[in-house]
This record gives sequence, structure tokens and C-alpha cells, in this order.
Amino acid sequence: MRVAIVGGGAVGTTTAVALKDRGVSVTLYERTEIGDDTASSGRAAGLCYDAYAGSLDARLGSRSMERFRELDAAGEIEFTDCPYVWLVRSGDTEGQDALRDSVDRMRSNGVDISVLDGDTLGERFPALSVEDVALAAWVANAGYTDPGAYTRAMGSLAADRGATIFEETPVSINADGTVNTPAGRESFDVVLVTAGAHTPSLLAAAGLSVPIKPYRVQALTTGAIDVDVPMLFDATGGYYLRPAGDGLFVGDGTEPIERDPETYDRAADDWFLSAVDGYLETAIEQTLPVARSWAGLCTATPDGDPLVGPLTDSIYVGAGWQGHGFMRAPAMGERLAAEIRDGGSSEPFSPTRFDGDEDFEIVEGMDRE
Repeated sequence: MRVAIVGGGAVGTTTAVALKDRGVSVTLYERTEIGDDTASSGRAAGLCYDAYAGSLDARLGSRSMERFRELDAAGEIEFTDCPYVWLVRSGDTEGQDALRDSVDRMRSNGVDISVLDGDTLGERFPALSVEDVALAAWVANAGYTDPGAYTRAMGSLAADRGATIFEETPVSINADGTVNTPAGRESFDVVLVTAGAHTPSLLAAAGLSVPIKPYRVQALTTGAIDVDVPMLFDATGGYYLRPAGDGLFVGDGTEPIERDPETYDRAADDWFLSAVDGYLETAIEQTLPVARSWAGLCTATPDGDPLVGPLTDSIYVGAGWQGHGFMRAPAMGERLAAEIRDGGSSEPFSPTRFDGDEDFEIVEGMDRE
């Protein structure tokens, strides 16, 4: 079997490794460089956990955590275990109800999650400002890694296993599953499109339509900080942070507006940079200088679940991750490889559950219940 993968992000490179492990011939095409920090995977947050309310998502999260640690133990990547804390502040009664409901659902999936009050959280992490924390959830099976470094490591592993890798090679695909490359048209048994925000246009050229909308998100890294903090999501404030080197990675800045992946503004907005000062004041009662800032793209679907699997006999897709693609890439790569090699269906993620021309509003996050 010969498989082409179009898109060398975290999911594409991981699937390439998994396919090679199954004895499949793989050719991967990446329009820039694998792990490029201007691409979606290179601009991802790198937070990893199994704290999902959906049973399948929790299983995928758990398997991905296993793989991140296995790759760390093998010296392929650096993965740092770090608890993930999700908190809600006083007065946010809706957020408190949502947290309690999600915790119950996560526990039913076997997720190791504890509920803490603000004082207990403050005892564990004295650097956090917890005076107005009404409720917090503590997730044990969590950590972080560098998304660009992970993607480059997977690309190298795929090449080591015999995959053919083309970087700086934009391609297009045809309805018959052939690929138009700078060297001419190439035929494959299966073409897998894992090109993030560029997936809809690539598939459209092959006469296929998918309901995926790219939307803009923003993040930054800070200068050095000398206190210990967990990975943190402030549901009331709508921001998240994690350790990153000797500083912090801080994200938010979501704009639920469809953007053109070719022309969107890749620089962080002034309002976001200003807002981060407020986030840090709230979280740790201090501000920090900005080391680097940027904007990237996430992709939304009508129901918050990705599109994973065959669109036709010869064209597969893996996209629409709602900002959770990187942290589930190890498990999703295995799942895609098994489906391509052995058949089966990625229900409930099958892309054929939609007609492809659905009109929908972009909603941040995965949970639509």
C-alpha cells in the first residue's frame, strides 16, 4: 500500500510513523518546513492531559499521554509532567456548575481529577492568587512539551523508518486520489490530508467540501519568572498559562471569526498584549515582560468534533481539531494509521456525518452539550 500524507504537522508526522510501523509505504508533503513555528503545530500551546468529559476523547487523551511519556523515555522528545488546574472565581456561578458537571463526567471516564477550594490550591501553589477562587479541579495526568520539537521528532522518526519526506513542497490533490507535485502527478492508494486550516481548500480542489472554519487565536511567552506554577486554565477569565522554559506561555485572544489561512494577521494584537497583564495580575499578582507573541489558527467544526477518516475510497482527512489536535496527535495518528491500513471507521468522527456545506457559527472549544 502506498500512502501520501499532505501536511506535516503533529498529526501528519505522527500518522506517518504509525503507518511505517504497519509496513506501509509513506510519502509526506509539507508546504513549509516540518515543525516550522509559523505553522499551526509550531504555534500550538503544548498543553497535554486526559481531562475530557467525552469517553472517546478521554481514551484518546490517555493514550496520547502514554505515548508522550514513552517518547520522552526513549529520548525522542522532552515531556514535563505538570498538574493541570482548572479554576472558577467567586461570582461565576455558571462556571462553577459547569466545572462540577464536567468533573462528574470526567470521573465516569476514569480521569484522575480532584476538586479543591481556593485555600487548598494556594497551599499547593503559593505563587497563585487564590483569594477569590471559588472552585478548582486538579488533573493529575497532565504535562507539557514543545509542539514544534515534537513535530520535528516525528518527522525524523518517519524518515528513519523509511518514509519519503518532501519539505517546502506545496501540492494539490485530484478527485481520483492522485497528487500534483512539482515533479508531476503521482498516484497513491490513499491520500491523507492533515493540513490544518489549509485542508478545506486542498479538498475543494478535488471536488470535496468539508465544514471546517479556521479562526484566529493568540499567545505569547514571557520573560523569566522565579515561582512555581501549574498549567492553569482560568475559566472565569478565559485564559490559560503554563511554564515555558524559564518563563510562562500565556494564551487566549480567541476570535470566533472565519479567517483566510493565507492572509490572516500573524502578529498578536495590542489588546491581547494588554489583556495578558491583567491575566497575570489576577493569576500571580505580577506582570512579566513579553519575550515573543504571535497569532495562529485553530479549526472549528459544526459539532466540535474533528473530521477523521475517509471521504472517498482514496481520500482521507484528519482535521478540525478545535485547538486540541496537538495534545491528541499521538493517539489520533495511531487511529488514522490503523483505519487506513486495516479499514474501519472513526465514529463518531467520520467526516461523512456532514454534507460538507453546513453553515455554522464558530464556537471555541469542543463541548457542545
